[in-house]
Formats: sequence, structure tokens, C-alpha cells
Amino acid sequence: MSHHRETVTAVGAPEAAGPYSHAVQAGGLIFLSGQTPVDPETRKLVEGDIGARTRRCLDNLGIVAAAAGATLEHDAVRCGIYVTDIATFKDVNAAYGCYFGDTPPARSTIGVASLPLGADIEIDAILAVPER
Repeated sequence: MSHHRETVTAVGAPEAAGPYSHAVQAGGLIFLSGQTPVDPETRKLVEGDIGARTRRCLDNLGIVAAAAGATLEHDAVRCGIYVTDIATFKDVNAAYGCYFGDTPPARSTIGVASLPLGADIEIDAILAVPER
């Protein structure tokens, strides 16, 4: 039994920092690779508080979701958040909660020692869409 999978490259999203796709679609699921708070135009980590960096991660995921023909806000079924300082949990939640409103996806938040590019937060997501 073979499974079809399609890779997604999102024009306008930050370039991948390694040998991976922005997203992979298989069946009715789209797996979005983790996004750090890199500004797609400057290619640098955004400055400001953890709320601003959380929003940048989510905005980057939104760009990738759109390239796959979906939306992060309505199609996400799970997100994973990785932070280098778990003390930022409350502020991350505040920014994250504004993005998804009353119907947030399932989620895990995990404290880690470090992240690529010196980021302090990274978010990935799984979306569910009708099979094409």
C-alpha cells in the first residue's frame, strides 16, 4: 500500500534552516515544520517581548498554511510549542490565545535547552483538511 505525500514550499515564509520542507501534506493532514520568530523580510529574529515573538511564529505558520491551501486559525488540530524559558508560559499563552480565540487546537508546551538560530520559541502545527 503506497501513501501519497506532497511537500509544500511557502513563498514569503522564512527559508528553512536545514534540510526539511516547510510542510508535508499526506491524506487529509498537513504537517507544518516548526517556525521560529524570524522576520521573512529581514531574515532575522524579531525583537520585542515573548508575545511579539510568539505572534511572529504563528504568522509564519499562517504563511505556510496558506501555501498549502489551508488556514492555521481554522484548520489546526494540534500545535507544539518549544520554549527555552518555561517562565514565559503565561505570556506565550496570552499571545497564543488571541490567535485562536475560542476554538484552539490541542497543544503541548515543552521547555528545551536551546533552539535553532538562537531563538527562544518555536511552534509547529498539524492541520486537518479535506483530502484532495
